[in-house]
Amino acid sequence: MRNGFISIILLVILAACTDVPDGEISIAGRPAKIYPDYSNLTIPINIAPLNFQVEEKGEAFYVKIKDEKGNELTVSSNNGVFQFSEKKWKQLLNKNVGSDITYGIFVKVNGKWNAYTTFSNRVAEAKVDPYLYYRLLYPGYESWTEISIVKRSMESFAEKSVVENNVVGQNCVNCHAFNNQDADNFMFHMRGSLGGTYFVKDGDLKKFNLKTKEMKNGAVYPRWHPSGNFVAFSSNKVVQQFHSSEEKKIEVSDLNSSLVLYDVNKNEIMQIPIDQDKQFMDTYPEWSPDGEYLYFCRAKQIGTEYDYRDTKYNLCRVAFNTANRTFGKSELIFDAEAVGKSVSFPRVSPEGNSLVFTLHNYGCFSIWHKEADLYSVDLNDFSVDECNVNSDFTESYHSWSSNGRWLVFSSKRGDGLTARPYISYIDTNGKATKPFVLPQENPRFYNEFLKTFNIPEFANANVDFIPGKIRKAANQKAIQAQWTEN
Repeated sequence: MRNGFISIILLVILAACTDVPDGEISIAGRPAKIYPDYSNLTIPINIAPLNFQVEEKGEAFYVKIKDEKGNELTVSSNNGVFQFSEKKWKQLLNKNVGSDITYGIFVKVNGKWNAYTTFSNRVAEAKVDPYLYYRLLYPGYESWTEISIVKRSMESFAEKSVVENNVVGQNCVNCHAFNNQDADNFMFHMRGSLGGTYFVKDGDLKKFNLKTKEMKNGAVYPRWHPSGNFVAFSSNKVVQQFHSSEEKKIEVSDLNSSLVLYDVNKNEIMQIPIDQDKQFMDTYPEWSPDGEYLYFCRAKQIGTEYDYRDTKYNLCRVAFNTANRTFGKSELIFDAEAVGKSVSFPRVSPEGNSLVFTLHNYGCFSIWHKEADLYSVDLNDFSVDECNVNSDFTESYHSWSSNGRWLVFSSKRGDGLTARPYISYIDTNGKATKPFVLPQENPRFYNEFLKTFNIPEFANANVDFIPGKIRKAANQKAIQAQWTEN
C-alpha cells in the first residue's frame, strides 16, 4: 500500500512538471488580460517582482519571460496567479539593464494550449530609492481608529510600521516628511491629546509645539529646506463639508492660511512675509533643490459668505535668503484661475528643472476631486503640460525619487475610492511613461485591501522606531517653539 501511495505522488509530480505548452498551440491574436496591468512598462532594475494574475479562463497557465540573450524565467500555475522567485527575478533584471524582457503567456483550455500576444518591459538603468513611505488609513476622515505611517521596501515585499496610532492612544498621525530622504531629518505630526510635531533630533525622537500665541492656526504641510536648517509650513484654518451626493462625499477647505518658517536649530518660528498688505491664502510650500526659492499655492482670501467652488489657487514662488531668513517679492508661475482651475501639491524635481502639481476644478484638497490630474511645469520657461499618467479618477499626492527618474503618486483609478501608489519613469526629456501600481506578493492584494495609501514618499532613509520610543516622546511635555519677527 505504501509503495502504491508513493507511485501516485510521483505521477502527480510528473504531471505537474510536464504541464507546459506542447503539441499544437493556437494563437489567440490578442494580449491576455492580466491584473495588475504590468505590460509595456519601463521598470527599475531593483524593483520587487511584478507578480500578476492572468484573468482568462483555463485549467493550466504558463508564463515565459525571456531576454534577447536567451535567458528565461518560466513559471507554471493552475489558477493563473504568478508569483516570481525574488532571486531569479533579480538575476533576470540585472542581466538586462537598458534592454527589454518579453513576456509570453499561455493558457490551456479543454486540453489545448493558447498563446497570447507577447508584451515587453524595459529595464531602466536608473534605480528607484530603496524605500517608500506612506500613511495607511480607511478612505474617510470620520475615524482615527487605525492610522499608521508605513515603510515598504521597493526591492522586496517587506513592510513595517514606523508609527502606529494604536501605541499613542489612537491619536491621528500624519504629514510625515524627509529632508533629502535623510533619516536624521524626519518628522511627522500628531493630532489629539498627545498632539505635537515630532522631530528626529540627535538620533532621538522629540515632541515640539510649533503653535505660539501669535499664530491663529497650527503648522501643517511641512517641507524641509535642503540645508536641513528650516522647515516651511502652512498655517491653516481647515473646515470639512460632508455631502450626501454619490459624486462628492466630502470637501476640505481653508478659511484662511499663511506660510510660516521654523528654524530647526534656534527653535524659532516666524511669519513668511509675502505681500502682507494684500489679502491672500497661501498654502502647500515647496523648496527648490538649491533652497533659493519657495514655491507655494495662493488664492484670494474668502469672505464671511463664500462658495467653496469659487476658490482657485495659483502657483507662485518667492526668493529666499538663507543667511538672514528674508524673502523677496512673490512671482506668479502658473495662473490656474485664468483657466478656471486650481493648483495644489507642487513638487520640484531633484535637478530643479521641472515641477509637478495637481490641477483640479477648485479648492486645495485634491484627494476628493475625481477630476484631479497631474501637470508639469518646465521651470526654464514656465510652460505647462499634462503628465502622461492620468486616468478618469483622482491623481494626487506625488513625490520624486532622489535621482529624478521616478515619480510616485496616489491614484484612485482602481475603484474610485481607495488611493493606491503608482510609479512612472520620467525620461531625460521630462516625459512620463505608463505608470504601474506598487507590486505586491499577492497579485489580488488591491482587490482585498480596504485601506487607502496616503502621501507616498520615496526615501533612502531607513527610519525605525520601537513603540516604546514613540510612547516616551508622546508622553513628554512638548518643547515650545518661540515666535520671532525675523
